[in-house]
Formats: sequence, C-alpha cells, structure tokens
Amino acid sequence: MLTRETTPSAIVRYLDQYVIGQDEAKKILAVAVYSHYRKIATFAKDKGSFAKSNVLLVGPSGTGKTLLCDTLSRMLDVPFVTADATSLAQTKYVNEEIEAALQRLLEKADGNVENAQHGIIFIDEIDKLKATPAESRATSGESVQHALLKIMEGSPVKLKNNQYIDTSNVLFICGGAFVGLEKIMSKTHGFGFIATSTDDNQNILDRLNQRVKPTDLFEFGLIPEFTGRLPVIANLHPLSKAMLVSIMSVPKNSIYRQYIEIFRGEGVELSIGQRVFEQIAEIAIEYKTGARSLRGIFEELITPILYVVPDKPEICKVEIRSLFEDARFFRRK
Repeated sequence: MLTRETTPSAIVRYLDQYVIGQDEAKKILAVAVYSHYRKIATFAKDKGSFAKSNVLLVGPSGTGKTLLCDTLSRMLDVPFVTADATSLAQTKYVNEEIEAALQRLLEKADGNVENAQHGIIFIDEIDKLKATPAESRATSGESVQHALLKIMEGSPVKLKNNQYIDTSNVLFICGGAFVGLEKIMSKTHGFGFIATSTDDNQNILDRLNQRVKPTDLFEFGLIPEFTGRLPVIANLHPLSKAMLVSIMSVPKNSIYRQYIEIFRGEGVELSIGQRVFEQIAEIAIEYKTGARSLRGIFEELITPILYVVPDKPEICKVEIRSLFEDARFFRRK
C-alpha cells in the first residue's frame, strides 16, 4: 500500500512507465487512490467514518482502462481482480457472481482476508448495465446496479467456508465506453451564465463543461444511487496513431521490448523499423479497437520469424522494414 514516498505525482510517474497518454485521467486516478488509502490509514480505528471515493473511467474500448488499474495494483502491491458487468447482467444469480469476484480477490491475496479487504476490483463495461424501459426489473441492468450498491459502499459478504470479506476498504473502479454519452453532454452542458473576470476562472468553467455530470449518467441509464457510489469520474480519450506507435515500443513492458529480449536469448538482434509500427497502428485504427488489436497484429508479424530463428543458429540479426515485406535475415560471418 502507500508509503511516505507514494504521492499522487509518484503514482503518475510510475503509470507513465507503462501507460501511454491519458495524462488527465492518470492524475485523477492517482489522487483518488492516494486519498482512498490515506483515509484507510487515518481512520483505521474508526470504521465507517469516511465515504469511499470509488472511480468511474469513461472512454472508448482499448484506451487503457484495465491497464491503468492493473498497473496501479502492481505499484501498490494490493490484490486486484476484474469483473465483467455484461456477465453480471446475463446471470440470474448476480449475488453469486459478485461473491465469486470477491473469492478471486481473496485468492489473489493468498487467502489473507486483511489484505483482500484492501484490494481493488475493476468492473468493466459498466455502461452495459444501463436501465431500459423494455427490460423487466428482475433481469435488467438496473437490478444489477442495485445488487452492486451495498458492496461498493461497504458491507460484509459471506464467502465459501463461512469466511467473510468486508468491502468497506475495497476500492471499486468501474469502466465503460458509454457510447452516446457525448451527445447527452452536448445538450446538457454549459456554465456560460456564470460571470468570469480572469483567465483562471474561465479555465475552471472549461473544465466543468468537459466533466461528465451525474445527470448525464442518469439520462444515459445509470440510477442515481449507483452514480452516487462513483463520485470520481475520469475521461479517457481515443488513442492517436502516434500513441498507438508508442504503446508498442516505449513502455517498459512493451511488446517490442519483450521480443527484443526473446530474440536476444536466441543470440539474435531484432530490429523493427518505425514504419512497421505506423502500419500496425493504421490497421488498429481501422479495426476501431484501440490498443487491443496491437498485440494480435504484432504477433502475426513475428510468428513466422520466431518459428524459423531457433532452428538456425547461424542467424545473428533479423530486420523488418515493412509489414508488407519479408523480413531480412543476416548470418554470422
């Protein structure tokens, strides 16, 4: 968890090593996480004395929502699990699915209940729980929202073997693409009636206008009680071509760096030209899946090369100049 050195800015610097872009979302998430664990430390002897600041991440698919949360959990060394809101909405036994997520959190904590109770749960595709008039209450996304209310606020939940997990200190981060939310925001936003006298004041108003408001989420289909459990909202923006290129090569654990090490283990230098990354990024943009398709395209490029290299010890270097040209193999002299 947090040490004296784990400030919001330190959290952002760590995230920057693994997650490209989304600077504003990183800051919002870092402050929310810092505040959450500081509250736990401050009010440890007085349970229930603070309200949790669970987080909602709004952004298109493949913009880094899950990666941000996973990276955060590794930095803080806390148990982390993901749950899928779509699966919750498709089952008749919502509470059992919720308990299963908490059971996985306990397993991630190696059975240590105390550690599990300070973990992070990321619920993806939360926008799929929107309430629609055509659905019956029993099977609707609205019913799942109601089922999540208690555990997101904090309550003891009974698991297998009669174990209990108190979710009061578990941080819940929800994410979703919220397709159509921008249209709702364009109709409802505008604080222009407030008088401004300085540039700073105008900057504040601009930020307010860009912020997702609870009323926007109500109109989208989330119930007021549920949005009330997600007071911190961060927007993630679509990834540009340049950002997609950077994702493949810049982060510490980027796929290019991983394969450089794999080839190095075979005694081979791997060199991929900038144009290749640009071509992969262009295809990913066509797929409209953000960063999610990058690995698949990259793996497709590498697979036939890595199939050959281990059987040919005379190869010392592989060079790839274009996605649409054969790789060049250099042999030892």
